[in-house]
Amino acid sequence: MILFDTHFHIGPEETPSSCRAKIDAALERAAGTLPATETLFTVAVGGSFAESMRAMHYAQSRADAAFAAGVHPHEAVKYRETRDDFSVFRKEKKLAAIGELGLDFFYDFAPREVQKEVFSEFLDIAVQWDKPAIVHLRDRENSEAVYRDALEILGDFSGRGGRFVIHCYTGGEKFLPDFVQMGAYFGVTGMATFRRADAIREQLKKIPPEKLLLETDSPYLAPVPLRGTENTPGNLPFVAACAAQVLEKTIDEIAGLTTGNARRFFRF
Repeated sequence: MILFDTHFHIGPEETPSSCRAKIDAALERAAGTLPATETLFTVAVGGSFAESMRAMHYAQSRADAAFAAGVHPHEAVKYRETRDDFSVFRKEKKLAAIGELGLDFFYDFAPREVQKEVFSEFLDIAVQWDKPAIVHLRDRENSEAVYRDALEILGDFSGRGGRFVIHCYTGGEKFLPDFVQMGAYFGVTGMATFRRADAIREQLKKIPPEKLLLETDSPYLAPVPLRGTENTPGNLPFVAACAAQVLEKTIDEIAGLTTGNARRFFRF
């Protein structure tokens, strides 16, 4: 089967070769219990200038990889201070998207107004460069502020022709229809496999099939049965298997559906 991990990160100590070795080892392990993955496409995502450079170098080393460049909301203040020149990525053939960017009101590592300003700045870049945006949204329990603010900002973005995916979506059913109306895609991670993630699994059923993407967000969120270990794109088959079970489809059907969606979203 062919799978597409639409969102993973490369750590500062990793090289393209060491990263690929982890992926291959994980794919081999997964093939012991799940259908073998013949091809795994990946998008390495940057949340800072340095991480975007690492993502680019990885993508340049692989025919089956692309990358995204952006500023995570945790890095918003640092970006405002350094003003790193992201235009260096514009002409790179492997640039698939702008991101990771967005709003994080869970940790509030950056003032919310600064987060919103940087988020809007990079959405402008996505429109100018004609690239989709990879969006991070996270709020505190029982708070909806991040989604209300995001709806306003992304509404303007989509109105200008912007395309986006909300990665690792956990906004619940209340906001799902509004994002769907904007044409959003939704990334599903290993969180869907967690024992207490019933709400995420129910939410998965509400996502339009043509807007569903798979991701690992590695090295975070390793899926069951590997929870608590370092994650890697090679663990994506476990996410695909979970989605297949929830949606009552075969894993091959999920692989075909989500890989096709990813190719359409990134315009591969």
